[in-house]
Amino acid sequence: MQKTLTRAEEQIMQVIWKLEKAFLREITDALPEPKPHQNTTATILKILVEKEFVGINVIGRNHEYYPIVSKEDYSKGAMQQVVKGYFEGSFSNMVSFFVKEKNISITELEDMLEQLKKKKK
Repeated sequence: MQKTLTRAEEQIMQVIWKLEKAFLREITDALPEPKPHQNTTATILKILVEKEFVGINVIGRNHEYYPIVSKEDYSKGAMQQVVKGYFEGSFSNMVSFFVKEKNISITELEDMLEQLKKKKK
């Protein structure tokens, strides 16, 4: 089972994925308002390192953080967990749910199918 992220951890990972590598201050500065205190960001980064989502390059007295888990790999695992937990493991059940809830239109579905067909060729 893939390790999961809390909302705060995921917010920091989004910044790290975007910046690719960054120091504590850069990560804190890139977070949305209200920005957490740097100590809070540092604590979450420590947890992300322990969970093996983030690596560290030590440069003098500073730590440069970089992602170990790619955004694509995490997203793939998270989506699989959602489908497994809420849609009986069926992606078609998930798509049907979004159509029923009017979160996606038939036209959008048809466009997606066309894109998938082009990728297979």
